[in-house]
Amino acid sequence: MSAKSPRRDQGLDRELADLPAELRWREWMARVEAVLFASASPVDRDSLARVIGAEASLDLVIADVRAELSNRPYELVETAGRWMLRTRRQFADAIRAAADLDDGMLEFSETEMAVLCAIAYHQPIDRAGLAEIFGKEISRDLLTRLRLRELIATGPRAPRPGAPHTFVTTPVFLSTFDLQTLRDLPDLGLADVVPPYDSAASSV
Repeated sequence: MSAKSPRRDQGLDRELADLPAELRWREWMARVEAVLFASASPVDRDSLARVIGAEASLDLVIADVRAELSNRPYELVETAGRWMLRTRRQFADAIRAAADLDDGMLEFSETEMAVLCAIAYHQPIDRAGLAEIFGKEISRDLLTRLRLRELIATGPRAPRPGAPHTFVTTPVFLSTFDLQTLRDLPDLGLADVVPPYDSAASSV
């Protein structure tokens, strides 16, 4: 790393050697929780490891933080190999009743959900591949909406003439649908993944 790009943890006392072992551990737990609380997106393991001692077990620190939050209205969860704080499901109605929250990220039209599921189960897939599944073209506007919500991203180019870009799901997709990896997707047949559409219908 160049002198112009110092490590972000430079100057941070990670080891806390002056503290008794118990207080040292509690401080590491508090640091991990603080980082997760301050982050607007899930945090990877390497980032969390930078705030605790080099010889400390991040898995054990995380396990103790999760245990300490067991009676709190929020929890520490893993999604796509990253960690985040999330309010518990049983408080969803109370949060919506008390706060002016935008539910747009959780609302999907039937067509948006069908296209998102098709991408999730067949990724990487391009627009031509989606058209083969649905029997008609999928509009760029719909795909752009899913992209702007960070649920899909550009994947590798497809082996078709013109090498079009494909679409893949993202870590936001996993966290939105409470999945840790794509292996957690339900084992569904194609007929269950996407509804039948009239091939003569207009583009969605």
